[in-house]
Amino acid sequence: MGSALSRPERVVDYVPETVTRSVKLLVAGNFGVGKTTFVSSVSEIKPLRTEETITEASIGVDDMAGLPGKTQTTVAMDFGRITLNPQLALYLFGTPGQQRFVPLWEELARGALGALVLVDTRRIEKADEVLSVLEERGVPYSVAVNQFEGAKQYPLDEVRDALDLAEGTPLTTLDARHRGTCLQSLITLVEFLFHRLESRL
Repeated sequence: MGSALSRPERVVDYVPETVTRSVKLLVAGNFGVGKTTFVSSVSEIKPLRTEETITEASIGVDDMAGLPGKTQTTVAMDFGRITLNPQLALYLFGTPGQQRFVPLWEELARGALGALVLVDTRRIEKADEVLSVLEERGVPYSVAVNQFEGAKQYPLDEVRDALDLAEGTPLTTLDARHRGTCLQSLITLVEFLFHRLESRL
């Protein structure tokens, strides 16, 4: 997976002809947690975004508390790609964060090996719903704390307790704007999924 650590130029968007296998992962999390930024940071191609401007129609529907600067929201998905080696491509599907999009989450989860769940410690209680959706549908996941600028940093043990994570669920930190930390969290997820599958053989 070493080739994934260097950012190729975003010139050619089509899949290389040598790619014969692919892996699908979700990037999940509640509203405003940084999923679109994450996918944009790691994708080797110009990511597909489905962001729309937040209008007055969202008042009373979307919880904007703690998100004073947010003006857009994902309404379908974010999509990005990382070519791991000449034969293998990783496809990332970022889910929309609002509860009304749960049916879409279910569709996006089809065929996904697992999910990376982003959380914001300033609104950590909002992660419960996302984790519940994944658990109910049997989607394995790891969790990454997106460390927003100016937000208080908590020990990971405290975050684990607050989220009531099952023993063995990976928990990391990242800055969704910085590719290196995002890739490390993806690697942690993939290693977790690999060991999980290996233990079932």
